[in-house]
Amino acid sequence: MVPDEAVIGCTGVLLVRTLGSIGPGEVLVRVRGGTETFLAWSPEPLAKGTPVLVIESRGSRQVDVVAWAEPVDPLDALTGDPGDAG
Repeated sequence: MVPDEAVIGCTGVLLVRTLGSIGPGEVLVRVRGGTETFLAWSPEPLAKGTPVLVIESRGSRQVDVVAWAEPVDPLDALTGDPGDAG
């Protein structure tokens, strides 16, 4: 099986929960200018709707994922609504 290295480091969301080492779920990954679905394996169970990061490709449209929170941009705190300026 040839790994799909383009998906490593991409983010997505679980469409079907994972069961940890017991079994995979399904993830919708943002990759190649669009979205694609893959079987998703994770070290621990993850709920449907969990944002994830792809950490490895197993080939055959299977990936390893971990729970992921989008990084917070510190500049976002500086761009508050001008209506709140009092």
